[in-house]
This record gives sequence, C-alpha cells and structure tokens, in this order.
Amino acid sequence: MMAEISGSLHVGLAGLGSALGVALVGMKAAEAVGRNPGAFGKIIALALIGMAFAEAVVFYALFLVRG
Repeated sequence: MMAEISGSLHVGLAGLGSALGVALVGMKAAEAVGRNPGAFGKIIALALIGMAFAEAVVFYALFLVRG
C-alpha cells in the first residue's frame, strides 16, 4: 500500500514540475515575441522543443514507476 502511494506521489510531483516548466516556457516565449515580433518563427520553434522536453519528464516518471 505504501509503495503505491509513494509511486503516485512521485508521478504527481513530476506532473507538477512539468506543468510549471511548460508554463514558464510559454510565458517567456510570449514575452520574447512581444519584444521582437519579427523573430516569431524561431521563438515558437524553440519554445515547442522546450515544452516537449518539459513534458517528457512525466513520461519518464510514469515508466520508471510502472516499469
């Protein structure tokens, strides 16, 4: 029982960290586009890659706990 709770806690904290990471990347990307609208294409590409890496943390946590 305790192992299941700690596993769920582990995934929950990974999800929280991932959500904060995606939020920070989105916030800074919006700020960067606001400062330099001409660089929208480069900024959005880098932001999407950063968000994908932040989201990958949850999948790593799921596979490590469930594996």
